[in-house]
Amino acid sequence: MTIDQLMTFLGWSSLVHIVLLSVATIMLTLLRNWAMGLHVAVTGVDRAALPGFYFQYLAGYKLLILVFFVVPYLVLRLLM
Repeated sequence: MTIDQLMTFLGWSSLVHIVLLSVATIMLTLLRNWAMGLHVAVTGVDRAALPGFYFQYLAGYKLLILVFFVVPYLVLRLLM
């Protein structure tokens, strides 16, 4: 794999993951009651604890996107 191919991969992967993160955030914001009802029914987790889990999920996903896709893409972009 060449540097150009790696940059293309990281760029598109960053875009796809940022869109997925945005969709997940919008869905959890707009459809909060539906999502909470579904997750309570499926997992049995207390309804009061779910907002913390949602925040933890979104924060962790954002951090992973930044560390594994955006930062390497930007570093390669700056070096090339």
